[in-house]
Amino acid sequence: MRCTVIGAGVCGLSCAVRLLEAGWAVEIVAEKFSPETTSDRAAAVWYPFLVAPADRAKVWAMASYSVFSELSASEPEAGVIMRTGREYLRENMESPDWHTAITRFRLLGPGELPDEYVHGWEFEVPVVEMPRYMAWLRARCESLGGTLTQRRLESFDDVEGDALVNCSGLGARELAGDDDLHPMRGQVLYLDQTPAVGHFDQQPETLAYVIPRSDCTVLGGTAQINDWNESPSEDDSELILAKCTAMWPGLDTSRITGVAVGLRPARSAVRLELESGERPLIHNYGHGGGGVTLSWGCADEVVALLSAAT
Repeated sequence: MRCTVIGAGVCGLSCAVRLLEAGWAVEIVAEKFSPETTSDRAAAVWYPFLVAPADRAKVWAMASYSVFSELSASEPEAGVIMRTGREYLRENMESPDWHTAITRFRLLGPGELPDEYVHGWEFEVPVVEMPRYMAWLRARCESLGGTLTQRRLESFDDVEGDALVNCSGLGARELAGDDDLHPMRGQVLYLDQTPAVGHFDQQPETLAYVIPRSDCTVLGGTAQINDWNESPSEDDSELILAKCTAMWPGLDTSRITGVAVGLRPARSAVRLELESGERPLIHNYGHGGGGVTLSWGCADEVVALLSAAT
């Protein structure tokens, strides 16, 4: 049986790997491949963020957490590293519902909180270094026999295969005629300085993060709905630096080395479902800021849906 996966971002490649492992012959068709995908610009840390439906997202996220944790221990070339981070809040809130399912989690004491913040917690989760990880995912697909074709699709009829998996991200707005899909613009800065821990303010209205990687530290961010502008904004850069410095006063703004912009594929809820027709078509898009966090759990569900349909 042959399956065509449309889209070569983190969700598309993860689905391709799982399908290949399940015995499918897989072709990945995409307009862009790494390093030109939105996924390449992701920060990216495992952390459920701005995604619905919450009940399904939790299942997908925990499945992905297990895979990333294993990769961090067994596949160093994948670029997945377990790192300590701290989440800060301006009001008291309950701990996230996933806190009992991860290895390390504790509440912060008053002396561990930056100014402006009154509550928070420390955790250890996977940080996924996307330039390395996307290369590893592609190599994994190819080693399992997957093929890659670069071209733009105008219709699902333009591709062959006994089944299709649509992981086209924002491209699904036209390809699937989905007006609910929209961009959530994200801008990040790259810094040649490493903090002792990561720092996070994950509230949508004050979104900020400091994520240490082996090659740099990523500073963010923005979550600008329906903004299609892919050019960096100096105003956004200044705002990001102000928000990150509030969490990490030791940040040296003179050590900024670069800036990047990506358009997250956002939707009122992730669309992961089977569309019945002449051949099975599974949609898997609209992950917003949670593409990496949900990727493996969604890929597992795609395989299960496809197995049940064929």
